[in-house]
Amino acid sequence: MLTIILIVVAVILLTTGLVWLVDKFIPSKFKPVLTILLWILIFFLGYQTFMSIYEPIKFNEVKNKRYLQVIENLIDIRDSQLAHRQVTGKFAGDFDGLVTFIDTAKYTITQRRDTTVIDKELTKRYGGVETVKDSIIIDTLGFVSVRDSLFGSSDRYKTMMNVPTAKEGTKFTMKAGFLEEDDVRIPVFEAFVKKEDILYDQERDLILQENEVISVDGVNGDALRVGSMDEVSTSGNWPKTYGDSE
Repeated sequence: MLTIILIVVAVILLTTGLVWLVDKFIPSKFKPVLTILLWILIFFLGYQTFMSIYEPIKFNEVKNKRYLQVIENLIDIRDSQLAHRQVTGKFAGDFDGLVTFIDTAKYTITQRRDTTVIDKELTKRYGGVETVKDSIIIDTLGFVSVRDSLFGSSDRYKTMMNVPTAKEGTKFTMKAGFLEEDDVRIPVFEAFVKKEDILYDQERDLILQENEVISVDGVNGDALRVGSMDEVSTSGNWPKTYGDSE
């Protein structure tokens, strides 16, 4: 914003100076021609000033609209991966396997009941006096399709790997694996796309500036991502203004 203000001030000062010079030093017979040239210059500088203000505004409008679409896909990917971990104990390493899982997998619906049963060991130890202990019984009530639970009648999960608004054929990069913490292997995954792929047809300098963003209300870094291969997290790196990142 400071740069824009300086440009506007410079244009005003330059225009004022040129008008003064023409009026002060240029002979009357040359003034009409110079006045026309001056107006052309003023128009050009005004246009440049306008574009210096308008282009970042337009860029932000395009960026925000595209980020929202990309984040919708990243949320679908995360929800699908969380379902995969719940059923299989790990995250899917590729989209083909993840889509197949959604098409075929089912959640097991269970019911947990607390009850008491005879403790045979203690009963024997106490000479046949019946002794009971607490126990938990888990009943299987049925099965529910993962696809129906997550997506209902929609089949958008079949294209969630494609990056909307990017060049045709651009896909999210997805990885999965395990981290070891205290000798425990914890499943992790990550899906991301570079900002320059999302904004491929925008001004290069504005994309480079966007890659350097460090802000609580912006998407920090050079990519939109969900999950992490370096820490146990399934969060997205976007602020709440773009949608649920948790």
